[in-house]
Amino acid sequence: MSNMTSLSATRATLPRERLVHMYRQMRRIRHFEEAVDRLFQQGLIWGTFHLYIGQEASAVGAVEALRPDDYITSTHRGHGHCIAKGASIPLMMAELRGKETGYCRGRGGSMHIADLDTGNLGANGIVGGGVPIAAGAALAIKKKGTDQVVMCFFGDGAMQQGAFHEAVNFASVFKLPVVFLCENNQYAMSMPVEKGLGSNDIAARAASYGIPGVSADGNDVLAVYEAAKEAVERARNGGGPTLLETRTYRLRGHSKSDANRYRTREEIEEWRRRCPIERFERWLEAQGVMAAADFEAVKAEVLREIEDAIAFAEGQPDPDPAQLADGVYA
Repeated sequence: MSNMTSLSATRATLPRERLVHMYRQMRRIRHFEEAVDRLFQQGLIWGTFHLYIGQEASAVGAVEALRPDDYITSTHRGHGHCIAKGASIPLMMAELRGKETGYCRGRGGSMHIADLDTGNLGANGIVGGGVPIAAGAALAIKKKGTDQVVMCFFGDGAMQQGAFHEAVNFASVFKLPVVFLCENNQYAMSMPVEKGLGSNDIAARAASYGIPGVSADGNDVLAVYEAAKEAVERARNGGGPTLLETRTYRLRGHSKSDANRYRTREEIEEWRRRCPIERFERWLEAQGVMAAADFEAVKAEVLREIEDAIAFAEGQPDPDPAQLADGVYA
C-alpha cells in the first residue's frame, strides 16, 4: 500500500543555512533552464533538450537527503539533478555549447552530462536507461562494503520499460542500497499518465517487488526531502530499496520539438499556481527564515552566476575535428 507524504503539520526541522541553500539551488535550476532556452532561441545551442522548469523541488529535496559521496543516475531531463548534486554551471554551459572544456568535451550535450567528482554517474537519453545502471552501482557498493547510497531518477514513462522491472526486482532480491525515484510529471512525452499506466498509484507498484512505496508532493521541497531522507536512511542501514514517487509537473513542453497541443492552457496555469519556488518562498517568509529582500538578493546572485557561466562558455575552445572519433568504442 502506498503512503502519500504530507508535511503540512510536520515540516522538516532544518537550520536556516540549509533552507537558504535549498532555495538557492531551486533558483539556480530555474534560471539555468531559462538561460538555456534563451540561448537555443538565439541559435547558440543546437540539438534538443528537455527543460526541468516546474520540477525543481523534486531534485533539490531528494539530493539534499544524500551525502556528497553518494551517487545519482539521471535522465534525459537531467539538468536539475546535475545542478542539485553540485555540478559546475560553467562546465555544464560549456558542454551545452559544444566546447572542449565541457563535462563531456562537448560531445555529450544536454542528455549525457556526467560528473563523477560529485557522484553523478550520468544522464541518459534512453528512457529508463539509468535504472539498471543504478542497480549495478548499488551492487558495487554492497560488494565493497561501504555505506553509500544510489539515488536513481526516472520518469513515469520509464515504469513501462522492461529494464525498470528487472533492475528493481534485482535490487529487491539483493537488498541493494538504492532509492528508485519516479518523477511523475503527469506525462510520458504526450501520453497522460492515467492512459499510459494501468494504475495512477505508482508507489503501490512497490508491493509487487516486496519493497516500500511512498508518494510525496513533488512541488513541496520539504515533503520530498523528508520522504527521501527516510528512504536513504533505510538503504544506508541495509534495509534495501524504496520506490519513491514525487508528483510534479513540467511547465514547458517535453522537448524543444514539442508543440504542446495535448495540454490545455487551464491545466498548465493550474500547475503554474503551484510553482515549487513560489510555494517555498511563501513558507520561508511565513517562518521568518527569509524576507522579500533576501529572495531578491539570491535571485540577483544566481542570475549573475548564470551570465558569468555563459561568458565562460563563450570563451572556451571548440573541439578539434581531427579528434571526432575519440571516445567512440563501437
